[in-house]
Amino acid sequence: MMIKKLIALVLLVGFNYTINAQVQTPQPSPFAKIEQKVGLTDVTIEYSRPGVKGRTIFGDLVPFGKTWRTGANANAKITFGNNVTVGETTLNAGTYAIYTVPNKESWDVLFYTDSDNWGTPQKWDPSKVAAQASAKVYEVPFNVESFTIDINNLQSDSATLEMMWEKTYISVPFSVPTDEVASASIDKIMAGPSVNDYFGAAKYYFDSGKDLNKARGWIDTAVALRKEPAFWHIRLQSLIYAKLGNKKEAIEAAKRSLELATKEGNADYVKMNEESIAKWMK
Repeated sequence: MMIKKLIALVLLVGFNYTINAQVQTPQPSPFAKIEQKVGLTDVTIEYSRPGVKGRTIFGDLVPFGKTWRTGANANAKITFGNNVTVGETTLNAGTYAIYTVPNKESWDVLFYTDSDNWGTPQKWDPSKVAAQASAKVYEVPFNVESFTIDINNLQSDSATLEMMWEKTYISVPFSVPTDEVASASIDKIMAGPSVNDYFGAAKYYFDSGKDLNKARGWIDTAVALRKEPAFWHIRLQSLIYAKLGNKKEAIEAAKRSLELATKEGNADYVKMNEESIAKWMK
């Protein structure tokens, strides 16, 4: 009986191993991922790289005049961290499928909003073409075995999206909002911390038991800077005052927070402020 149980166990383990085991073999069109900073904009490309393998590619394996997934397997994808400009068209930050229509003299490069397709969409929707560019075909003086997408000609505010395969090269220039992003960053830093920065710093110091006098200065600044008073800001202000032993100021702040929380219908803050006021008035 024991031998039968052992045999059954061995068979079960072997069966489970067979199910769970995954044979790993090289892919004929390996996946590639490119991450490139252009100015201050992150650009990521994901695609598969088929090989020439002695075949005639453009005009044969990849027919002229037909929409191509731009690589193999799933469609090629490009992700922009900021809004970018292709030709005269602004592409919003996000992910797009890259489809192309190769021809002998030029290609059409299409940025398609539906990026999750295996190959080309079953039903092409022209309204999903967010931008389109025409790219002149250049002959490469050597054979490019593996299909290649790259980003080159890097400038502070522009670059080119390039594709090469067999003896064909095309490129699409695009621009990025470097000056806009840099200026916004400079303005923010030079203007000093925001209301939320002061509030966050005060809350961290209060929660961590650090210098409460610094926390008081920061929360007072946050409350003063905010155009519309926030009951959660003033609630923290009351807690810091109480922790510093300033019960009178703490009660006044709690009453203000209570009033605002009541007006906003926030029952949790109403309850917390009522309990604090009762405690501090003893």
